[in-house]
Amino acid sequence: MARILVVDDDVLILAALSRILQAEGYEVVMHSDPVVASREQGFDVVLTDFMMPYLNGIELLSALREKNPRAVRLMLTAAADFKIASEAVNRGEVFRLLGKPWALSELTSSIRQAFDHHRLVAANERLTREVADKNAELLAINMDLERRVVERTTGLLDGLISALDYRDTETQWHSRRVSLYARRLAQEIGLSGPALDVVEQGALLHDIGKIGVRDSILLKPGPLTPDEWVEMKQHPEFGYRMMAKMPYLHEAALIVLQHQERWDGKGYPLGLKGEEIVVGARIFCLVDTLDAITSDRPYRKGRPMSVARDEVRRCAGTQFDPALAEAFLGLPETEWARIRREVELMEEAESHRWTGGKLNAKGEPMPARAAGA
Repeated sequence: MARILVVDDDVLILAALSRILQAEGYEVVMHSDPVVASREQGFDVVLTDFMMPYLNGIELLSALREKNPRAVRLMLTAAADFKIASEAVNRGEVFRLLGKPWALSELTSSIRQAFDHHRLVAANERLTREVADKNAELLAINMDLERRVVERTTGLLDGLISALDYRDTETQWHSRRVSLYARRLAQEIGLSGPALDVVEQGALLHDIGKIGVRDSILLKPGPLTPDEWVEMKQHPEFGYRMMAKMPYLHEAALIVLQHQERWDGKGYPLGLKGEEIVVGARIFCLVDTLDAITSDRPYRKGRPMSVARDEVRRCAGTQFDPALAEAFLGLPETEWARIRREVELMEEAESHRWTGGKLNAKGEPMPARAAGA
């Protein structure tokens, strides 16, 4: 039942108010002593007189507000004084100021509106709590979805790289190295969060379009003919078309499309130049050269980091974005050595998982089943 606290030092008025409100269906708690009334709790509406001994109505409402902050407050006063009304509203946060003597219809209507207001405030607070709970639940669901997308994206990327690795065995660890090199250089120029992931993904998948290149060209031991080069140069577009339909890889797909472009516009397939090239592709262009120079090739051993640094310095402004070249040259050689060693450890772990650490008679890794793993 709706509960109302009624306070008036005139016991006759108090009794009259009580009869009226009980007839309206309210549970009435009465007090003629405002000091005793100030200790009450657990009511929805309070109706108090203003002029009372010990505590006036404003002082009483202020005291009650501490223990009953949601209670709706109404005040009766015989003094039609603006100052009193102003104090009542400002200090007591009074919902309605009623005069003495009161009109019955105005009194009952005001009390009814006060209870309606209390219910609306309570409902609003409940709904706010429910919305907050639902938002927290939705946030948890979204975080879980993001985690799953990351896991599935990572799995997809690994699968795509493995598919390419079956055709071009030199690609996988080169791709791993340049993806981490690219991420480190992107950090150096101030990229962070998802932008770093995009650069790493694009660099990791830069050669994925080679899946669409014929084996006779991709695996050809000697130089390619001009016609074969035409087909080989289509691999950025092949890769882009493979990835463009995956919304969460769209930005990485642009890096794949543009990874053979040059700062001076002499690259392919679009002949873009300068900042027309996405930053991830500009980063890749530089770290790809770093890896090409410092890695072993069938026809030569990898060369020192100093050679790669000289090449970057020489080609800044032509092949490479000069600002990226400056950032690269500002990093210590130990950073790149650390990343290369990190990938070597990954390669060793993968080899051990696959072979069980055993070699065949020719000194070649044995598949795990053949090794008895």
